[in-house]
Amino acid sequence: MSCYIVDGKAIAQGIRDEIGKKTQILKTRGYTPGLAVILVGDDPASEIYVGNKIKACDDVGYYSEVVRLPGTSGEEEVLAAVESLNRRPDIHGFIVQLPLPPHISEGKVIMAIEPNKDVDGLHPLNLGLILTGSPRLVSCTPYGCMRLIKETGFGLQGKKAVVVGRSNIVGKPMAALLMHANATVTVCHSYTKDLGSITREADLVVAAVGKAHLITADMIKPGAFVIDAGMNRLESGKVVGDVDFQPVAEKAAYLTPVPGGVGPMTIAMLLSNTLEAMAYGQS
Repeated sequence: MSCYIVDGKAIAQGIRDEIGKKTQILKTRGYTPGLAVILVGDDPASEIYVGNKIKACDDVGYYSEVVRLPGTSGEEEVLAAVESLNRRPDIHGFIVQLPLPPHISEGKVIMAIEPNKDVDGLHPLNLGLILTGSPRLVSCTPYGCMRLIKETGFGLQGKKAVVVGRSNIVGKPMAALLMHANATVTVCHSYTKDLGSITREADLVVAAVGKAHLITADMIKPGAFVIDAGMNRLESGKVVGDVDFQPVAEKAAYLTPVPGGVGPMTIAMLLSNTLEAMAYGQS
């Protein structure tokens, strides 16, 4: 069976090109989309992620800003930074780079973000709107996964979909989006018994756990669509996903690689959400 490797990097670049064109039009009218990131501490991985987001902003013509706080900052200092960005008219959307230091409540910080500026789509209001089928700002990784599916022409209606992972960032919103696309959805997690028996029945599998090579070829139905939303760094330094790529590619009909699959789409959808947030701010 020939497997189509879904090139998320190319699809994301197409989206970014369109956003760049829209941004140039907005600038001729005196408007510049603004995206900010609050970065607490000096975690090397977070530094890389934030750098990639700022570069993406530069590429499409956005104004961008990083609010840096030391890892010793108290919760009140982080909340004060959130409130400052909530009030800034030149910042249309912003994110708080996760994870935060353990002494700071992620839930409290996310709750403090103005929902119309929550371009990560993590505020309970935005998550709730996904559940009701009236999404506004959608969590970037699930949003990117849905766009990847759409770009391939793979129809979801009536298909069996399995989401492996139930995080607020990926698993739960992904399941809701698939359900509203008329797929029959099963969510699996660490307490699921005999995971393979469930994934083998699926037309679509989304792996979002953060465990290298969790999904093996014997767990995949021939001809399935497999989306790898995991990212893991091995001791060798190599970055791999949650899917055992090469063996699964011999059974699946569609497969996203790591890197180069979901990751670039996540940043592209962050840029897209910023345009959406700008529109909400002007309405």
